[in-house]
Amino acid sequence: MIGVGNVYRSDDGVGIVVAQRLGEQSRNLHIDEASGEGASLMAMWTPSDHVVIIDAVRSGSSPGRIHRLDAYKAPIPSEFFNYSTHAFSVAEAVEMSRALGTLPKRLVIYGIEGKSFAAGSELSKEVSSVLEQVIDQVSADLSASADENRVTQSDSQEVPHA
Repeated sequence: MIGVGNVYRSDDGVGIVVAQRLGEQSRNLHIDEASGEGASLMAMWTPSDHVVIIDAVRSGSSPGRIHRLDAYKAPIPSEFFNYSTHAFSVAEAVEMSRALGTLPKRLVIYGIEGKSFAAGSELSKEVSSVLEQVIDQVSADLSASADENRVTQSDSQEVPHA
């Protein structure tokens, strides 16, 4: 899991906050934190089969809205990450990785619609109010993926002949 953001830019820190809380709940979860610079993100997810990214977005939706984006179902809209200080952000990293054939087998992005990206360490009330919901959704997604992997692994084991 990669929590993306800057905790000193208000709602931009929501990805880091969610990732940290999920890390506290599960010691089996590998957590990375990132600023959102695309090349670094690609390096982080390269060795992984299943990656979840959590980041703040600005798409024009209501603050606090949760977007779940599956990189295999559709391209990631670059306008979601247009507030980033990096020219090569999450969306561009996903699409570059797709073009290079280096996307993880599963890549899901949870984007939480931000309200304020100004200096400050407090999340807006709209974003704070959905933290538990995001944590629950990501946890359910990770559990479903783990169950899927267990079924796939047990299906692929050889059965001894009698």
